[in-house]
Amino acid sequence: MDTFEFDLFTGESSEREVLKFIQQKYPKAYKIKGYFKDYDIYVPEAEKSVEVKQDFKSEFTGNLVVEIEFNGKPSALSTTKADYWVFVTRPHWFWITPKQICNCIRQYHYTPATFTGKGDTKPKKAYLVKINHIQEFSQWTQKRKSEE
Repeated sequence: MDTFEFDLFTGESSEREVLKFIQQKYPKAYKIKGYFKDYDIYVPEAEKSVEVKQDFKSEFTGNLVVEIEFNGKPSALSTTKADYWVFVTRPHWFWITPKQICNCIRQYHYTPATFTGKGDTKPKKAYLVKINHIQEFSQWTQKRKSEE
């Protein structure tokens, strides 16, 4: 399995984990099938959508990657339709709105970096946001119950 396939597999695993948690309260919640850039999970009972962003590398870097552009085109935070984002790290989940992510970026005067991620063939532009800054702006932080 190459890096992209592995990242996709583990990312989908995190999406299933978050979905299972949401379904405890909202059993009709479901994961969007196939490619859909707006969000990963929809919760019909609450009319809310959730984007899941797994970033296990943050454990070593201290930063969460907040992508805004891929291959010269707006992506992720720039195009999201999700009501909430969940940043999944090995020890925690950070539940945050896209508006609060933007507020965090503005308050701490982050500037985007351009790089080609491991397994990518095209460059991305992203903010490298300190975990504690995302936590400060999060609506809710929880310890992860299961480990990979």
